[in-house]
Amino acid sequence: MPDTANTPAEILYEVANHVATITLNAPERMNTISGPMLDELCEALLKADADRDVRCVILTGAGRAFCAGLNLESATKGEGIGSGAVASATLDLRNTPPTVLFNMDTPTVCAINGGAAGYGMDTALGCDIRIMSDKAKMAAAFTKRGILPESGGTWFLPRMLGWEKACELIFTGRTLSAEDCLAERLCAKVVSHDTLMDEARAMAREIASNAPLAVQASKRLMRMGLSEPFTEHVHHVFLQLLPLLKTEDAREGMMAFLEKRPAAFKGR
Repeated sequence: MPDTANTPAEILYEVANHVATITLNAPERMNTISGPMLDELCEALLKADADRDVRCVILTGAGRAFCAGLNLESATKGEGIGSGAVASATLDLRNTPPTVLFNMDTPTVCAINGGAAGYGMDTALGCDIRIMSDKAKMAAAFTKRGILPESGGTWFLPRMLGWEKACELIFTGRTLSAEDCLAERLCAKVVSHDTLMDEARAMAREIASNAPLAVQASKRLMRMGLSEPFTEHVHHVFLQLLPLLKTEDAREGMMAFLEKRPAAFKGR
């Protein structure tokens, strides 16, 4: 039997200063996704979203890649993801990382430290904000592997790039450099590789310094706004706004502004 006691965790999780950092930790295979890693990642995301002390999540990878996609070596051996072992009747898409990421109220920042290919690219696109190392790339290589963007790419890319550019990228399976991604607005900024995590933590701390209930409600409403008409959306805005006005944080934010001091939000 394998010695699981000495096997490194494939997902690392830590919380500091209201920021949870989740790290894909299989650098020897460029963080390609296995079935157990999927389950652990999903658990970590749900844990962060449920923790009232966590106001922002950073997702990154260990080693030279963010995530090089699914573990094709296992799949071609008839094992793990893509092996055909899971029947469509038993496939639960509600508790998979792409779905969990989309439904999270806690803001997410993806620190793309290296290659983000296939599933890794889709996962990065599922985060709210992406910061890329100047050594990082995104590879939409799905059609080159005989598959399609299975974890959100067909939903995100037309909305981010427009129909024509999304078609060009998906149909050709091209690889984009960090600067290409910045030009196409697939990331917020490109930074020196050595400063990537400092930049991601600075962004996360800035987000975490604001009223968490207001940030989460804003994210929730933007997500709803993707699929509802304006008149319906305005109604939902006020359903979120009225309870917020009664919170301690709303009073603290207004008093801090009037008193010309930094606000100390408590998330209540």
